[in-house]
Amino acid sequence: NPNREHRPRQILVTGGAGFIGSNFVHQVLGNNPDSFVVNLDLLTYAGNPENLEGLPAPDRTLFVQGDICDRALVDSLLRKHQIDTIVHFAAESHVDRSIDGPAAFVQTNVVGTFTLLEAARHYWLEEGWLKERNSHGESCRFLHVSTDEVYGSLTPSDPAFTETTPYAPNSPYSAAKAGSDHLVRAYFHTFGLPVVTTNCSNNYGPRQNMEKFIPTIIRSCFVQDPIPVYGDGSNVRDWLYVTDHCEGIARAIEAGRLGETYNIGGDCERNNLEIARDVCAVMDDLRPAAAPHDKLIRFVADRPGHDWRYAIDFSKLENELGWRPKETFESGIRRTVEWYLGDERWRQRVTDGSHAGERLGLGSNGAGSKGADE
Repeated sequence: NPNREHRPRQILVTGGAGFIGSNFVHQVLGNNPDSFVVNLDLLTYAGNPENLEGLPAPDRTLFVQGDICDRALVDSLLRKHQIDTIVHFAAESHVDRSIDGPAAFVQTNVVGTFTLLEAARHYWLEEGWLKERNSHGESCRFLHVSTDEVYGSLTPSDPAFTETTPYAPNSPYSAAKAGSDHLVRAYFHTFGLPVVTTNCSNNYGPRQNMEKFIPTIIRSCFVQDPIPVYGDGSNVRDWLYVTDHCEGIARAIEAGRLGETYNIGGDCERNNLEIARDVCAVMDDLRPAAAPHDKLIRFVADRPGHDWRYAIDFSKLENELGWRPKETFESGIRRTVEWYLGDERWRQRVTDGSHAGERLGLGSNGAGSKGADE
């Protein structure tokens, strides 16, 4: 039965030093005592080796600094470590950066995904890896992590995105992710590669890159800088706590139907102004001397092509695989703010201003979160 539960043992995680990828590595090492993780990350602006400190089983993971577009490197890692599971986070994920410099997004998100698919196809299907195991695909898995932004934008009255919502990407970032999704689908239908795709909503939580929306609010509150909010703050996003997302991915790897897509959402629609005020309220509670923090909120000019609303219907994942988010936004945002305030290096960095470099330059192969409002 090609859809029996898959038990990942030798796992290649791409972009595993980034925000979501590093949280996944922490989680999979803690939950799967038989697993070994090879972590491939180029360590550009979105990847941070500090994210991999304190791993639950450092002897069961290997970090490799390298590019997912490097076919020879990917081939060698698959063979050397007999990889049976690829979890593909690595992506350019920042919408504003994709407007300033689209080329890196096409290279990493499209060409990088193609490189991984080709390497997996050759190793698993053409070199007899599956035949040796008398297997039809249940012994390996390619999990592709994507975004709700491929579906475009919603009006206030539109129903939430489902897995059958037509693709309508509006930024170079989401267009490149849409291209990668189509390649993954094609490799299932054409070659029988055992793939599963997940499309997530906006993630937040520990270890997120400091240029993203919620870390920017926390930093601004901490140093009493203006909090920038696009337009009038009415843009709506569904917010997903990162460990909930990682658990959804783990379920999709184990039990997702091959060739299928699963949406992962937080059941938490909020507009950007509400998010800013919610973070400020937590900061008021934790650092009352500087309250009220919402006096720092400033509206800034909107960006081009800014999608108005995203919302995710995750009922397929819930009904088929029994997943739903554990964190409410209230519990998740408090955990997030406490994590940042409790991180001595983060406090030092924002106090002396050395975080500013993280806002500059285009990188590639960081682990995707998504979108500048995130």
